[in-house]
Amino acid sequence: EYGIQLLEKQKAKWIYGVSERQFRRYIETAGRKPGMTGVVLLEELELRLDNVTYRLGFASSRAQARQIVSHGFVTVNGKRLDIPSYAVKVGDAVALAETKKAGKYTQLLTPKLREHKPLEWLALDASAMSGKVLSRPTADNTASTLRMELIIEHYSR
Repeated sequence: EYGIQLLEKQKAKWIYGVSERQFRRYIETAGRKPGMTGVVLLEELELRLDNVTYRLGFASSRAQARQIVSHGFVTVNGKRLDIPSYAVKVGDAVALAETKKAGKYTQLLTPKLREHKPLEWLALDASAMSGKVLSRPTADNTASTLRMELIIEHYSR
């Protein structure tokens, strides 16, 4: 039982690219917020700036999304941010920085963005290379296979 819970926790850490210390902090804050802890934890992980960047199609992997955020390619509400763990809120506009739109990376990204279909909690404007968070993500609309209850049980020991 312990092994199954541990593997689920490790899988979540690998998927979202967070360290043990960060993950423990997410668990603690999710436990303090109202609602089911597992659902709140999934929302917090999904609303990280690097994950939203990945989900909008600006990167082909979460690791790549983390890197382009760190290198200043992404703006939130017009302000350039370089913190991958920044918590994006509902209604925030996430876009590629104007100064980076003329670069090679953006030119390669343009045809991919036209074909990309974001999840239902996100809106994408491929021509402007921007997106918006429409609502809070849930387990149903994130296509997540993680079993959050096992992760919460692991930390409640």
